[in-house]
Amino acid sequence: MTPTHHANPIPNILTGLRLAAGVVMFLMLAGAAPGFMDGFLSPEQQLSFGVWAFWIFAVAASTDWVDGFLARRWHATTRWGAILDPIADKVLITGAILGVLASGSLPGIAIPCGLILFREFAVSALRETVAGKVKLPVTLLAKWKTTLQMVALGALQLTLLWDAFGLTNPDGTAPEWQTHFETFAVTLTWLAAVITLWTGWQYFSKAQQKMSQL
Repeated sequence: MTPTHHANPIPNILTGLRLAAGVVMFLMLAGAAPGFMDGFLSPEQQLSFGVWAFWIFAVAASTDWVDGFLARRWHATTRWGAILDPIADKVLITGAILGVLASGSLPGIAIPCGLILFREFAVSALRETVAGKVKLPVTLLAKWKTTLQMVALGALQLTLLWDAFGLTNPDGTAPEWQTHFETFAVTLTWLAAVITLWTGWQYFSKAQQKMSQL
């Protein structure tokens, strides 16, 4: 993005709010995790924290494209916005992953979530290393990767909140479709991990190619 004088601040404000929302969401997910705040919060309060975390995540994730769209539409792109946007995305994704893992209810997602985090940290380190030497613009697949990560993490959070949303049978048992939805959410997380790793390899390959030409 190129700096614009007197740019409309709303896109950057939305990005900043998404960054703050990621931190708040993580704290609420941590509070909802069993064993962490049991001595301070009742089970009902912990469940409420989980619900609030889900809605905060859903709203924050939905702004991921809004700030960029408004910045381009209003010609309000700035260097600060270009820096802040990927940071906000990574805080939101990382906070959601750590929060869901803290619940301990979905052990099958530990590996794909770990792979996603490793890739994000590696690409961030790569960008820091080659900054000022080569440019690594965000690819279209990487943008879709972020969207897929957010959808998968939203689905995972929902699987932890069946009771809170009244999505159980009258006798308190789980309907059969919930098992299928959990399988769908875990599968989506694995798919997100595969695409995340692939885009990471693309960035490293592109960086190596450009560095060899210097």
